[in-house]
Amino acid sequence: MWTRAELKARAKEVLRLNYWKAVLVALIANFLSGSGGGGSSAGSSASSSSSSSSSSSSLGAFDSLSGEDTAAILAIVGIVLVIFLVVFAVALALSIFVFQPLYVGCCRFFINCGKGCASLNDVTFAFSNNYMNIVKISFFQSLYTFLWSLLLFIPGIIKSYEYFMIPYLLAENPEITKEEAFALTKEMMTGDKWNTFVLGLSFIGWELLGLLTCCILNVFYVSPYTYLTFAELYKVLKNKITDPRFKEPTLMDASYQEPVYTYNDSSDSSENPYL
Repeated sequence: MWTRAELKARAKEVLRLNYWKAVLVALIANFLSGSGGGGSSAGSSASSSSSSSSSSSSLGAFDSLSGEDTAAILAIVGIVLVIFLVVFAVALALSIFVFQPLYVGCCRFFINCGKGCASLNDVTFAFSNNYMNIVKISFFQSLYTFLWSLLLFIPGIIKSYEYFMIPYLLAENPEITKEEAFALTKEMMTGDKWNTFVLGLSFIGWELLGLLTCCILNVFYVSPYTYLTFAELYKVLKNKITDPRFKEPTLMDASYQEPVYTYNDSSDSSENPYL
């Protein structure tokens, strides 16, 4: 059984040895995952009351327009709609064919940091290793999560954690099939979805502290620290898989040895696991 304190202690040591590269890749991963995109709902709620009060007057003004004016307005609306659809299609294509493969490469980098063989070239790993297979599986991961979210909010969250390890699996095994990827991540996350959720929550204190520094602390410490911790979680959960291709010694195995350096876990049992 893994603990948050052990994973975080390991991530801190790995971050110390790969600091500047980890900061750069974490910055890329944050951009790819679209973090920090909230705040639009506040403006919409403020404008809803005023829009409702003026709706009747605007409809009356629209009725008084001539046929030519109405046609011009409809043409403008049509052009705006076409532009919106084109922008949406381009953004969707970028997400499927560029951003998601790059995120898989970032996951590979963070995994390799713990192995002592990380390189910035790992970020573009997907483009030269079964690229279309990675694109296909990443697309279905997003699609299935979206479809589950349409049912209810909670099932979407549960499924997102069930599929959590797919980018890491693709980062190490880009040749696996879609069926294997979803079966393996389900096997890994069974019984650990809640623990993974709590692990993510344990970084909230650091993120709030980062807000006080205008996100400078997040960029230079919290983000790479978080990504490396989840990469260590992936390596631990791989041992739940019965397929020997994915087996790897965990932090808690007595026979575990670091490929580059030895890790001495001298953390006290009373250490705060949220640090």
